[in-house]
Amino acid sequence: MATYQTLTYEVRDAKAYLTLNRPDRLNAIDDVMPGEIRAAVDEANADDAVRVIVVAGAGRAFCAGYDLKKFAEGEVGDRWANAGGGGAWDPVRDYREMRRNTDDFFTLWRSLKPTIAKVHGHAVAGGSDIALSCDLLVIADDARIGYPPARVWGCPTTAMWVYRVGAERAKRMLLTGDTIDGATAAAWGLAVESVPPGELDDAVEKLADRIAGVPINQLVMQKLMINQALDNMGLQGTQLLATLFDGIARHTPEGYWFKQLAEQEGFHAAVEWRDSGRRIPDGGAS
Repeated sequence: MATYQTLTYEVRDAKAYLTLNRPDRLNAIDDVMPGEIRAAVDEANADDAVRVIVVAGAGRAFCAGYDLKKFAEGEVGDRWANAGGGGAWDPVRDYREMRRNTDDFFTLWRSLKPTIAKVHGHAVAGGSDIALSCDLLVIADDARIGYPPARVWGCPTTAMWVYRVGAERAKRMLLTGDTIDGATAAAWGLAVESVPPGELDDAVEKLADRIAGVPINQLVMQKLMINQALDNMGLQGTQLLATLFDGIARHTPEGYWFKQLAEQEGFHAAVEWRDSGRRIPDGGAS
């Protein structure tokens, strides 16, 4: 069994529990977490005792997205700069790193065994990418899910919104950067079920146990067949475009404005402006 830094992993009653475990940072994604998600999924798929994987978050939230405070405030230098280009942004290097993270998250979707996201608190930005990489979402009524960086400085690299809720509602989310609560997520079909917070554990266990009663061969065939339909709809190509756009979004004039604001006033102040609904200055003008 592997040793993990950013998550915990355990198996009980044919269920593997993958729990994001950075509660002091609301389980924000660091450089280690994506690879550990992949490793845990691989471990579950290699274990004949496991039939379903449950993904959750420790503490107050499922996942608050990427841990970007240091990057936005300029404390770690130009991460995706071209080493031979005088600090210029290297879009291929950016794509390579972000695509690796996307592929790590998407092992939850490509996993031969079904995956369930148990969402409480917030599943926002990159945290929504993790949740939407799971086959099924069960969410607390009062949870919030969405992709606020769609307003500035980001694009959801897994590109799953349109495949989960259709074009119109995907546009409603990504043209505003709004979040929705769990009850709305269920009504839109983003989540399979929304329940009161105190009932979330029981609801997930009931669904996982129902799935665990099905032979592994049957589970694998049904999942592969359904996933193939989304692949036929161009999922791979859409993710390629989304991951490229995510890098570009951080290097537009507005993206530089957001980073400069974070450097001057702090990341939380920049996020507060982004999420408040105030107009993002065109061309990065103050």
